[in-house]
Amino acid sequence: MAERREPIQDIAHLGQVELLTPKPNESLWYFRDLLGMEVAHTENQSVYLRGYGDYAASTLTLTESKQAGVACIAFRTVSPEALERRAKSIEGTGLGVGWVDGGYGRGKAYRFHDPDGHLMEIYYEAEKYTPPAALRSALKNQPMKYLGRGVGVKRIDHVAVLCKDVAANRAFFQEHMGYKLREQVVFGNGTQEIGSWMSTTPVHHEIAYVVDVKGLSGRIHHFSLWVDNREDILRAADILSENGIFIEAGPSKHNNSQAFYLYSYEPGGNRIEVYSGSFLILAPDWEPVIWNEEERGTGVYWGGALPDSFLNYATPTTEASDDSTTEEKEIAAFDPL
Repeated sequence: MAERREPIQDIAHLGQVELLTPKPNESLWYFRDLLGMEVAHTENQSVYLRGYGDYAASTLTLTESKQAGVACIAFRTVSPEALERRAKSIEGTGLGVGWVDGGYGRGKAYRFHDPDGHLMEIYYEAEKYTPPAALRSALKNQPMKYLGRGVGVKRIDHVAVLCKDVAANRAFFQEHMGYKLREQVVFGNGTQEIGSWMSTTPVHHEIAYVVDVKGLSGRIHHFSLWVDNREDILRAADILSENGIFIEAGPSKHNNSQAFYLYSYEPGGNRIEVYSGSFLILAPDWEPVIWNEEERGTGVYWGGALPDSFLNYATPTTEASDDSTTEEKEIAAFDPL
């Protein structure tokens, strides 16, 4: 029997995602008016938002930029001591950048890159959201009132990023962040790791690493926001369609995660998922579920087939290198949910 390693339990959860947009006003309209997020703060070229169920002051930042994409992904630790431990571990990999001011709503943070080059931070100090009287909920255990504006997304759920080497990034998150592997897609008789879904909480995944068929680095496939039920996703499809937003895929159901989903492009170009219904993982000895080509199929349990853009489009939309064509054909059936 393999020796059991004591799990690292220093990371509490995914804390904040900063998206870049070349159309800041239009992107703000999408997240605030259509998805129903609340603006918490504005500073320089950035707007800080949150869902009505997020406890933190802000969980999504929109920052004006020439290109769409992801600027930074931040994770909260369980304590100041845990922050120091994870920073020391990451620093030893040579991927550390150093200590920075965490920005609005957060204390000091340790900044680093994952093996693929995505910029990330870990932090502990976080300002809890205190609603003004007009937004105070009658439910004392709910951070703010449900306003019923737009879709009414409740909280952030996960982020899916693309990379050249899934195995290297997955191993980094397991060894230095303490993330648990939940599900995998492995092709070529177990030789080609196509995607890995991981979390440090009972939710199915907080971060997913998926191979970039363009052979590029540092890109994001999608950012996901949670709603409580399938009806909310059906209503989201109506709201987005009524307002001229392109719906790329869904409403449908994934096979791994078993989640109900709807994918659209926000006006700045980033792919956004409205998401619900994935299963929780409570078993401390969970064995990762591994899907091969035949079992995985297109990643759709039921519903319409995913378009080619779902595999090929990501932000920033840098053109592919000339040698990426073969790799793209080899995994054309894959769905990075």
